[in-house]
Amino acid sequence: MTSTKNSSRSSWLSAVGVLLGLPLALATTRVPAGDWPQILGPARNGVAVGETLPAKFPNGGPRTLWTYRLGAGYGGPVVAGKSVIVFHRVNDTERVEALNADTGASQWKADFPAAYQGGIDPDIGPRATPVVQDGRVFVFGAASDLHCVDFATGRKIWSRAASTDFGSQEGYFGAGSSPIVVDGKVLVNVGGNKGAGIVAFAADSGKTVWQATDEAASYSSPTVATIGGQTHVIFVTRLNCVSLDPANGKVRFRFPFGQRGPTVNAATPLVFDENRLFVSAAYNVGAVLAEITPQGAKTLWSNDESMSSQYNTCVHYQGHLYGVDGREDYSNGKLRCVEAATGKVKWSDDGFGIAHVLLAGDRLLALKTTGEVVIAPATPESFQPLATATVSNSGVTRAIPAFSNGRLFFRTSENNAGVLKCVEITDTKKN
Repeated sequence: MTSTKNSSRSSWLSAVGVLLGLPLALATTRVPAGDWPQILGPARNGVAVGETLPAKFPNGGPRTLWTYRLGAGYGGPVVAGKSVIVFHRVNDTERVEALNADTGASQWKADFPAAYQGGIDPDIGPRATPVVQDGRVFVFGAASDLHCVDFATGRKIWSRAASTDFGSQEGYFGAGSSPIVVDGKVLVNVGGNKGAGIVAFAADSGKTVWQATDEAASYSSPTVATIGGQTHVIFVTRLNCVSLDPANGKVRFRFPFGQRGPTVNAATPLVFDENRLFVSAAYNVGAVLAEITPQGAKTLWSNDESMSSQYNTCVHYQGHLYGVDGREDYSNGKLRCVEAATGKVKWSDDGFGIAHVLLAGDRLLALKTTGEVVIAPATPESFQPLATATVSNSGVTRAIPAFSNGRLFFRTSENNAGVLKCVEITDTKKN
């Protein structure tokens, strides 16, 4: 292995520290049906392709298939084949671990020294969600350490210490932007100095391919899209939304997005309808809908009234955005439907709370931070919940979940520990 080597309401800015629509525009590697190999699914848009959601739950609620005890952290699980990959901290190590998706049995573990000491949020585990691609697993630790291991065995392949190599800073909650793999390169918003805001590493060796911009790091994870024949890797950084050419790091467009002071950007940028880009944040930042053109990004609308998401990413369905407006520390989360073209709020459930929202077919699945799951039609007419159940009674379910083969994989977090749970949402044997 090659090693190169910041409680109370205000701490609930910490909800963010966690983290911290399949349109044709999205450029993604083909994955087997049911796989959820990275944050927010195959296309990083919260869409569970080929999955269905029930209109009601069985008596007693969804069945818990298994649980597995974890250490600290907020990084969500991912699913590839018969394995669930999770990244968490156990004592003084950050552990990448593979579990059997059917049973929860541990298949392999890879441990790396953990240097993060904590910040505003006392949790000291990793925040970023793993990425599985081309037989490898890539993880980004809370102290900006990037690791690559073999997917089948957990064998350590390479590691890089971005804080040492590029002078990246920990920020309010440690490093928390999940990497993205594009064309054999691992791209990360490391927030380094001297032109190393975003860095591309060779996926096979970890060597630096290019470094670009002076963008500070955020808690938002990037997405990739091919628009008009050009590949865009789109980052929401600390203060901007910026698109880069993954081949060389050349900036394709940039526009301001964010606020200085005790704020963060954490929701993933969303591309839909081939060339529409939606970005959102809380802390008086608001939302922007832009059109991506060969000349750059043209703002179609922007405001702080439609959808201001603290760390949750919206999903898009038939011209509408569905997501959560508001902040967890303010207890004002609102599940909303917003007309994408105009920013008009079609409906708002103001007492809903904070949740991650996924889409399967024409239905929404929302996992609240309180451990409650809600299924509802994705319709602009009104909020019409079909099924509701509590799937966790302890800890906070703040990490982004995975939905694969009718099962919801999610983790709880409490006092630097938690559990990973597998819950049967859809009985696939009946479908």
